[in-house]
Amino acid sequence: MWLGPEEVLLAGALWVTERANPFFLLQRRRGHGKGGGLTGLLVGTLDVVLDSSARVAPYRILHQTQDSQVYWAVACGSSRKEITKHWEWLENNLLQTLSIFDNEEDITTFVKGKIHGIIAEENKNEQPQSEEDPGKFKEAELKMRKQFGMPEVEKLVNYYSCSYWKGRVPRQGWLYLTVNHLCFYSFLLGKEVTLVIQWVDVTQLEKNATLLFPECIKVSTRDSELYFSMFLNINETFKLMEQLANIAMRQLLDNESFLQDKSLPKPRKPLKNISALKRDLDARAKNECYRATFRLPKDEWLDGHTDCTLWTPFNKMHIPGQMFVSNNYICFASKAEEACHLIIPLREVTIVEKADSSSVLPSPLSISTKSKMTFFFANLKDRDFLVQRISDFLQRTPSKKPCGSDREWKWNLADPGCEEVPELPSSSPLAVSPTSALSNQPVNFCAGEVPTASQGLLKLFRRNSEELLGPKGAKEKMKEESWNIHFFEYGRGMCMYRTAKTRELVQKGIPENLRGELWLLFSGAWNEMVTHPGYYADLVEKSMGKYNLATEEIERDLHRSMPEHPAFQNELGIAALRRVLTAYAFRNPTIGYCQAMNIVTSVLLLYCNEEEAFWLLVALCERMLPDYYNTRVVGALVDQGIFEELTREYLPQLSEKMQDLGVISTISLSWFLTLFLSVMPFESAVVIVDCFFYEGIKFILQVSLAILDANVEKLLQCCDEGEAMTILGRYLDNVVNRQSVSPPIPHLHALLTSGDDPPLEIDIFELIKTSYEKFSNLKADDIEQMRFKQRLKVIQSLEDTAKKSVVRAVSSDIGFSIEELEELYVVFKAKYLMNCYWGNNRAAAARRDQSLPYLEQYRIDMEQFKELFISLTPWSCGAHTPVLAGRLFRLLDENRDSLINFKEFVTGMSGMYHGDLTEKLKVLYKLHLPPALNPEEAESALEATSYFTEDVTTEETQEDKGRRNENGPEKEEKGTSPQDYRYYLRMWAKEKESKKETIKDLPKMSQEQFIELCKTLYNMFSEDPVEQELYHAIATVASLLLRIGEVGKKFSSRPMKKSEDWKANNTQDPVSEEESPTSEQSQNSAVEQQPQADHEDKTCGDAQPEKTQQENQSLGDASGEGQGSPLQLLSDDETKDDMSMSSYSMVSTGSLQCEDIADDTVLVGCEGSSSAARYGSTVDTDWSISFEQILASMLTETALVNYFEKKVNILQKIKDQKKVERQFSSSSDYELSSVSG
Repeated sequence: MWLGPEEVLLAGALWVTERANPFFLLQRRRGHGKGGGLTGLLVGTLDVVLDSSARVAPYRILHQTQDSQVYWAVACGSSRKEITKHWEWLENNLLQTLSIFDNEEDITTFVKGKIHGIIAEENKNEQPQSEEDPGKFKEAELKMRKQFGMPEVEKLVNYYSCSYWKGRVPRQGWLYLTVNHLCFYSFLLGKEVTLVIQWVDVTQLEKNATLLFPECIKVSTRDSELYFSMFLNINETFKLMEQLANIAMRQLLDNESFLQDKSLPKPRKPLKNISALKRDLDARAKNECYRATFRLPKDEWLDGHTDCTLWTPFNKMHIPGQMFVSNNYICFASKAEEACHLIIPLREVTIVEKADSSSVLPSPLSISTKSKMTFFFANLKDRDFLVQRISDFLQRTPSKKPCGSDREWKWNLADPGCEEVPELPSSSPLAVSPTSALSNQPVNFCAGEVPTASQGLLKLFRRNSEELLGPKGAKEKMKEESWNIHFFEYGRGMCMYRTAKTRELVQKGIPENLRGELWLLFSGAWNEMVTHPGYYADLVEKSMGKYNLATEEIERDLHRSMPEHPAFQNELGIAALRRVLTAYAFRNPTIGYCQAMNIVTSVLLLYCNEEEAFWLLVALCERMLPDYYNTRVVGALVDQGIFEELTREYLPQLSEKMQDLGVISTISLSWFLTLFLSVMPFESAVVIVDCFFYEGIKFILQVSLAILDANVEKLLQCCDEGEAMTILGRYLDNVVNRQSVSPPIPHLHALLTSGDDPPLEIDIFELIKTSYEKFSNLKADDIEQMRFKQRLKVIQSLEDTAKKSVVRAVSSDIGFSIEELEELYVVFKAKYLMNCYWGNNRAAAARRDQSLPYLEQYRIDMEQFKELFISLTPWSCGAHTPVLAGRLFRLLDENRDSLINFKEFVTGMSGMYHGDLTEKLKVLYKLHLPPALNPEEAESALEATSYFTEDVTTEETQEDKGRRNENGPEKEEKGTSPQDYRYYLRMWAKEKESKKETIKDLPKMSQEQFIELCKTLYNMFSEDPVEQELYHAIATVASLLLRIGEVGKKFSSRPMKKSEDWKANNTQDPVSEEESPTSEQSQNSAVEQQPQADHEDKTCGDAQPEKTQQENQSLGDASGEGQGSPLQLLSDDETKDDMSMSSYSMVSTGSLQCEDIADDTVLVGCEGSSSAARYGSTVDTDWSISFEQILASMLTETALVNYFEKKVNILQKIKDQKKVERQFSSSSDYELSSVSG
């Protein structure tokens, strides 16, 4: 590539001049190419350690003038070919011109201008890609691509200098982190190390320090453990590695591939060596943390944050912290944990103004809201810029997020809008819930207004309870009063100051009248509901009357959702639950419906109206409990792993016992998935839900630890899992809420007898208090860190399970061993994933449907199959191999969707690797018949197809016979309802019933197809050690079979000219074969002992069954009259040798072409020598050969039999394939040049 001229002082240092003229030098880096000796090794080592650009470009061109000591680098190249091209251009275009100049300065100025002009012209034609990436980083990306053989689409995120520990020896080199791979390269004094690991293969990432390895990062895969150390910034490196591994896990989990965000704001000052991709990932990490901290919607993007102080009126203090600004919110978090959190939605903001600065309050900013609250921020570093950003967002807010009211936004500035309603006096019956905001909009969920559209089921089904008048009622009133005082001091609604006081009130239990409102505020669901008015009603309308797998499961579980509660003992509650669950299934088809969602949703409906319950469910499934409610409950398994880890840390003695009993995995799923609602009395569990909405999963984990802690002694004495489950079940059954004003609801847990002693009751508030006292040092950040670690483990474990189940499903029908199948699965999946992130389009990712059985989840297309076939096939055919791969793909692709699954893939591979000669030949034979053979590949394939059209009813290929005829209707069903498991059950059942294919079932082969088969065999033998013998053998067999086909055509009873008669006879032909056991038996019994008789029988295979005996005789007589009968060919050695030599010369001079064969004397009785005349003629169409005849002829040649029966180790092929995949990357520049140079 051309370089902007750079000054070079020492032209000879570490470089060797290879060419020179008066104005230019072409130089090669010392040590690159042949030889190099010790100097070369030292230079190579220096280049790697110092990250020199000479690693990428070991050739360069310098400009010089005779009297000047200064040189200018004008071009560099990674290969001799590239640099020679530049050199020749300079010689042809500049040398003559430069010789005219008198002044050397003018020469240099002219050369510089010319080179700059060339670069400008090149850049004009190129697409401006990643302009933000600094030059040094682009150079590093180029090195990475060259060193590891990565394509253009593989983006480098960052690179670090570090050491890789190989045994006890550290190898200093460079670690390159790309979107899909971790790569390492080191070259020290001739010792080279190259590592390439896919992120999807990483099972564990750890940062630790040991005596042997000072502070290092350990990367584990299924096969190895790698240690990297001596990082300049180990924390940054580890964080980035975690992020990239997480993206890979997300890809495995739900097929989300990484897409770079192009809309990032440009940095205000240039960043040295930081790529746009790294900035993108850093922004993502900050965004996720920001959204999780303040429970904001998933589409919220952080714009920036700054240090400041917030004036808190409740304690008259300036609290230091950070202000965060995003497109729809201004948030504040205090530095002292839980001193104060604040969320101000921009839709609520009326005025933002700069107040006067003072020594006490420098750079203050006041923000006023519709609910008459004013917030004072001070100590802002860049106040003007901040105010401008907030103003920009405010201008965009009203048009994007209209208020629930019909009035214009500017009018809403003057009087309280949709969110001030919670400020109404608590005596108002609807003031207790923010739902009032939307209650003025009638929602017709069914035929008319539904009560659950405006209020929770608890209000509709509240029985007259004496509890409301007794001490419990008084306690409830006191709680409500406490909250009202809190609202007065700290504000109400989304803009409430959230402090340690708020948490204390939540721990004491939220009053029933306020529960719905506070759940919405604390979970962040209120934000999404207000910004999506009418969304739920639309979803309900769209999902009405629609049926799929999710709705079936919902119907099945409706009556199992809190059946003990009166609200769900009638159609009103059931219908509301149905609508909410169905609407969510339509909103998020990836999750659809999962068991346990019904239990949680039924509780939400008790305290909230339908729309509120829906948005709370959205918050739960998509933000607060991520990946919990999918088909594999990954999120719950991840948190279960965290729970086990925490048990080991806090209760080590019990942890060992629980591990032995296997209890934790059993109990925690039901605890976490239903938030204790299915295992605790309802009145107690709902208090757990209160705290969960405020604290998140941290609270569930600390309560779980408190429950185990309370039962340590009993659990340590358990003998088995059942006993431990009984102890915990009995304990949870007796957790009571003595303050509940609702009538007690019978808890339908397993009937657990407690002997004679009455059970000991545990107060829920005491349990919560204990959990905070003992385990409150759990941090949300630590839990997120642990989640990442466990997610790696869980997803890789699920992938291993998937692999085992797929291998088990296919192993019974395939000849490969379990080990071979597992290796093939790894290769197959890797090829699929590679296409996901390196393919030109994202269609590959769209193919994977998580709801399908494991066997169907990974599917590859023809291009991917060709790549695998070329590297794994035992039948290598040189340039012809991709053609053969395409045919095998078409043969395996039964449903014609241009994709094949793992079973189809290994079926095809097994056909080539396993079975005897007959089975392997059968596969090869089928590859030269439709549908495997393409019309483009053989010019008369259209005639060949029509030849088989009539036969297809009785002569099916293996796949057709086994499946296509029987499964016609089901194929359509698969297209319309891909998620219907019953289809797969039926398909697999019929697969088991499919009959074993026999040789007779194979259709006959036309002359064109036979010639294609000969071409394939010729190509197949071209690289074999005994290639001459094989050519000799195949030439003999080909000439023999061509004669047999011609002779057989003569004695066929088909009329040659009338197409109607031909068709009629064509339908009878297969019947005659099936009804003629004589020829079949003779072929089977005398294949090896009596080859002559066998060939005679086979030649008459087309004849009518009644005349079998006479035909045999007449065939012998008639063929004796020809130039050489099959009998003569086999009995007369001399003739056989002559014939085979003439054929051999034909085959070896070029692959079998139709024209060659037409002119050759081998063809007996051919009526036309011109190939053009033959196509479509009756002679050509009537020529045919059967599989039995090909098989019998092959068996006469030992070389062919040995070739097809030799064993090939596929594990070695897979090993070689993995090596070859990285071959060009694992050899260093120094080795590469020696190969090419």
